[in-house]
Amino acid sequence: MADPYSILGVARGAGEKDIKSAYRKLAKELHPDRNQDNPKAAERFSEVTRAYDLLSDKDKRARFDRGEIDIDGNPTGFGFGGPGGGFGGAGGQRGFRADGFEGFSGGGDAGIDLGDIFEGLFGGRGGFGGSPGGGRARPAPKGANVSYQLGVSLPDAAARATQRITLADGKTIDLKLPAGVEDGTQMRLAGKGEPGPGGAGDAIVTIRIQPHAFFRRDGDNLRLDLPITLDEALNGAKVKVPTAEGAVMLTVAPGSSSGKTLRIPGKGFSRKDGSRGDQLVTLEIQLPEGDADLAKRLEGWADRRNLRGRLGV
Repeated sequence: MADPYSILGVARGAGEKDIKSAYRKLAKELHPDRNQDNPKAAERFSEVTRAYDLLSDKDKRARFDRGEIDIDGNPTGFGFGGPGGGFGGAGGQRGFRADGFEGFSGGGDAGIDLGDIFEGLFGGRGGFGGSPGGGRARPAPKGANVSYQLGVSLPDAAARATQRITLADGKTIDLKLPAGVEDGTQMRLAGKGEPGPGGAGDAIVTIRIQPHAFFRRDGDNLRLDLPITLDEALNGAKVKVPTAEGAVMLTVAPGSSSGKTLRIPGKGFSRKDGSRGDQLVTLEIQLPEGDADLAKRLEGWADRRNLRGRLGV
């Protein structure tokens, strides 16, 4: 079984701060945008993200440490004293549903049917509210739920772009991301889990929003630092700006300074009510290095304003 501690390179007793620090370091090194020609880096990035997802969740981490689930959150088959212990056997394990809830059999969980146990001990269910000799028939159980993780780029999450996922049976499904989608949002696909006597279980898809090279999420807004030239800042210009749904033209006013933030309405993340946040664009004036012509043009000129006076220096 894959060990999330080894994947992140931390000790089993590591604190949240150490786990987060290790993840950030590895995610920065392995991000697909920085390793476009290295498919192994993308696989490793996905593995590191799965490990962090488990260890950053206190409940999942505790269950993993007890041997109840694997790195993907799927049940390991241990429980009631471990494999073969207690009630034991493939049909006699405690169930851990794919959507994270514990339970006993029925509704897609592979678990213990207490009714069957008592029936074997007492010769019927009459003593437990049913009619003598048997009582009501129990509905046939559904198949188990199946968990999936779906990596979604930050721009796709903001624009709620349709995502394609391949299920365990090889079939593909196109998913429309829900309004208000966040990292960790779960989508349930009814009847797409494992088959069972009472019908198939469900597929539980957990959305994992991936870091981006230049976009950043800020609540419902999407932030971007935009480089501009000195002449664009001095004279003003119309410049092309990337958004989650393609480039748009943005007007830079004459005399704009670095740090000035411009707003593009409705280009941020969706909210649960269907409205959207904005894209916030912060200007960054970038001077050319070693430009002799620029230095010559500015020779003898100096800005006499006391820009740092408000800082007390």
